[in-house]
Amino acid sequence: MRAFNPPGTSHTPASTGGCTIFVRLWQFRSGDDAQVVWRPKQGKPGERDGAIAARILFEDSAENVCIEEWRAGTSVKIANGQGLEFLLLSGDLTVNGDKLEAQSWGRLPAGRNLRAVVGSAGAQIWFKEAPLEHKDILQMPG
Repeated sequence: MRAFNPPGTSHTPASTGGCTIFVRLWQFRSGDDAQVVWRPKQGKPGERDGAIAARILFEDSAENVCIEEWRAGTSVKIANGQGLEFLLLSGDLTVNGDKLEAQSWGRLPAGRNLRAVVGSAGAQIWFKEAPLEHKDILQMPG
């Protein structure tokens, strides 16, 4: 499951078999007040060269959040006009010359494109295309 929980909302993550939870704090902008919950395989279909499957989890005029499965052995390039964060969920990649394994996290400033070569097992990656720091970041309630 994937959820976006702005300050002031609540949720109770749970798993019968155990899981790893990825938490990204300080990501909401002023006016981000909608809670969004996606079950696996939900989300708007997307597409990218080299991707077997792509789902858009959130998009607006300032950011785009996706999860994609990339085909083994392919090269993927993502133009980065505003900033890019990514989490490698499974598989392995070589990104801009660095070998990354599952649960690797990366941030690239605007103008530095992502260039990845997918390993032999393929890869699943979460990424957010947005400024690395929003000027109007929503503060946590006190």
